[in-house]
Amino acid sequence: MEEGLLLKKKVGKEREIKVGYKEIAEEIKRVSWVAGPMVAVLMSQYLLQVVSLMMVGHLGALYLSSTALAVSLAAVTGFSLLLGMAGALETISGQAYGAQQYQKLGTQTYTAIFSLSLFSIPLCIIWIYMGNILVFIGQDPSIAHEAGRFMTYLTPTLFAYAVFQPLLRYFQSQSLVVPMVVSSVATLCLHIPLCWALVFKSGLGNLGGAVAMSLSNWLSAIFLVLYMKLSPSCAPTRSPLSMEIFHGIGEFLQFAIPSASMICLEWWSFELLILLSGFLTNPELETSVLSVCLTTISTLFSIPYGISAAASTRIANELGAGNPQAARIAACGVSVLGVANGLVVSSVLFASRKVFGYCFSSDKEVVDYVTTMAPLVCVNILLDSTQAVLSGVARGCGWQHIGSLVNLAAFYLVGIPVAAVLGFWMQMRGRGLWIGVMCGALTQCALLALVTGRTNWKEEAKKARKRLAEQTSSGVYVDEPRPLIN
Repeated sequence: MEEGLLLKKKVGKEREIKVGYKEIAEEIKRVSWVAGPMVAVLMSQYLLQVVSLMMVGHLGALYLSSTALAVSLAAVTGFSLLLGMAGALETISGQAYGAQQYQKLGTQTYTAIFSLSLFSIPLCIIWIYMGNILVFIGQDPSIAHEAGRFMTYLTPTLFAYAVFQPLLRYFQSQSLVVPMVVSSVATLCLHIPLCWALVFKSGLGNLGGAVAMSLSNWLSAIFLVLYMKLSPSCAPTRSPLSMEIFHGIGEFLQFAIPSASMICLEWWSFELLILLSGFLTNPELETSVLSVCLTTISTLFSIPYGISAAASTRIANELGAGNPQAARIAACGVSVLGVANGLVVSSVLFASRKVFGYCFSSDKEVVDYVTTMAPLVCVNILLDSTQAVLSGVARGCGWQHIGSLVNLAAFYLVGIPVAAVLGFWMQMRGRGLWIGVMCGALTQCALLALVTGRTNWKEEAKKARKRLAEQTSSGVYVDEPRPLIN
């Protein structure tokens, strides 16, 4: 019997391909070349919010809780939606690049930027009136007022996101990681002194954090625009502005809407904890602590999400190229990588559980409460790492509609109801809320693993090729897809 785990896949009627540990290990190395830089990109982008929150937090408990609430609401009502919609490009652009339909990438990127910019207009209106909305639903007036002011100053970031996120997928689909890394890391390095100056020296106080975030996100977007327009490496996929941008809106929205649902349903469930914590006894403490925990796992989530981005790129490229066996190996490789990452990161966090709270607050009560929450956060990190890579597999295959149904069932039929019961009825406060959503994450992992394990990869490759062939025959794209590789 061959040593190692064997994954068998029939090719034709007579031949059978066996994939063992060696093939999976090679795929892990291949994915890591993309995942490593993507982790740096995503971590740098998220740290823009973390740096702002950390600096504002040292102005006092009110500013920490209000800014945390504002950043959470910005994620719920804006960032998650735009990020999710841009995820459609991981399917359609990734598969098009694998099929060597290079001109399609530029056109799809312009279509996504146009669509996301339109969606940003009503979001701006919601953000401007968010302070009044929070008071109306019963939030503490002082926290609501400061959170509303912060979000008003943060509105320019929406349009930066509408430009930046599609461009990120444009480079990601081609595995062009260098410009993304340079842009994100350089922006973070500039953001730290900029945020410090605006928060502590300009007189803006907590609002300086919002202004710094807007400026930094626009710097990232402008850098990627210039690189796309000027770099020779983008020449094959750089297409001119034309009416095809509007012709592709239907195809983009076909994947963007379920993709946004998939991301938002999960993201909203965690952000809902912050809102629910405002109704607990001592809302400033509960909101501050849960915000610190959520910020911690969101920051560390950049690691598995980077692996997830590499997974969706590899799988979409291989399916578009008509190579289902390589897509299957990629799915196995990233799954192993995701679990290993979760074990390592959660172990490190548990070892430092008594000190990491001081990064966000000097209030001993807040830090001690964070320490008691740390074991739950560690378990959540392991679950998040696993589901992130499985979600990347789903995006690469174009299963966003399945992923949205999974997240709906996991978090809103299991997670949130359990959180409400434990947090309020069982009087477990913040710990109960967190345990409930953690149950939803466990359900999500199980369902996504079931879907991935039952996948017929050859059929998925055929679906990708069929869609690309239909676009070619319609005359929208002229590049012929390559034949299916058995």
